[in-house]
Amino acid sequence: MNLWAILSNIRLPDMLDILFITIIAYQFYVWFWGTQAFKAIVGIVALSGVFIIANAWGLFLTTWVFQILWQVFVILLIILFQKEIRQILERFNPLKIFGIRQESISNDWIPGLVNWAFAAAKKKLGAVIVFERSERVFDLITKGIVMECDPLPEILYSIFNKESPLHDGGILISNGKIIKTSCYLPLSVREDLPQEWGTRHRAALGLSEQCDAGVLIVSEERGEISVFMNKTIQKIEDPEALSTLLAGMTPEQKEQHHSIKETIKFWFTRRYKIKAIIFTAVFVLWLVLAGQQNFEREIEISMRYKNIPANLVVAQPLDQKIIITCRGLRKDVSLLNENNSNAFMELLSAQPGVSSYNMNPRNINLPNNRVQVVNITPSKVEITLVKKE
Repeated sequence: MNLWAILSNIRLPDMLDILFITIIAYQFYVWFWGTQAFKAIVGIVALSGVFIIANAWGLFLTTWVFQILWQVFVILLIILFQKEIRQILERFNPLKIFGIRQESISNDWIPGLVNWAFAAAKKKLGAVIVFERSERVFDLITKGIVMECDPLPEILYSIFNKESPLHDGGILISNGKIIKTSCYLPLSVREDLPQEWGTRHRAALGLSEQCDAGVLIVSEERGEISVFMNKTIQKIEDPEALSTLLAGMTPEQKEQHHSIKETIKFWFTRRYKIKAIIFTAVFVLWLVLAGQQNFEREIEISMRYKNIPANLVVAQPLDQKIIITCRGLRKDVSLLNENNSNAFMELLSAQPGVSSYNMNPRNINLPNNRVQVVNITPSKVEITLVKKE
């Protein structure tokens, strides 16, 4: 396969195709990074690479086995990752695209919760508080007692008091209201976490890996306040920082509007190394598969005259150009050029004067017979022959 020929014929739809798959692959990376599902996906991608190589090298048995097992892989994916698949579908929220959001709510409860958090940290009173944002959290947490009340300091003290039957677990706050208490969060399975992290921190990270919720942790051992969000941890040193962070988790916080240019620039510059690696992998995959794609291309070739009678000479046109549209596999069509392709006209029975000839695929010479000529322009040529002087 001539890779340079394929590269020289890349069109705008091809670049959009590569860019679209890059965006999808990057989103899958973001959503699954650090989870057990990510390791399984890496394994499946590796097996896909083996299948592509086996197919390219003509390994019949290996290709046949993979084609049979591929159906089983699809079923296993649906069974093993049904929760992740449901979460991904929920993240494609059309309401966000059209700018439809929840109604704004009051943030009057934030100062009281902030003061309580720092007071609890001084008393080394452990707590886990989940703040639901745009993605639902109910499907990710287990057990819990449903309730609805304001997150007042007195209520928070009564919940997280060591003697309270509700202190074991976390509470869920949505739209400024406590809607569930004593619930359990999914633990992170990452192996590179600090040794001093306890169950609360692992649970907070585990939830932030699976949705966009924010999780406030008050450490019982060290009396520290931390917030987990977007798979990252931020230690809170003062009430002002916590107030700002909590305000950003509520619908009342206005989203900053950026121009399309700024949005595109931010997308390309944020985590650009990972995006560059993913783009390179997708581009290489496209190169491997592009040769088997059905492809159509126009090229301009020269007209040649054959078997001209000895007493005649072509007067017009001296340099006739023909445009042909060819269809076939990209690896074959991409190799066509003016040097290896031409049109010809048989003039053995020609007479002096102007003659009209119809062009058809039989008048086209191509380097191989795997390419089909679907259109010729012009479809009719006029040739003027005169007697030699």
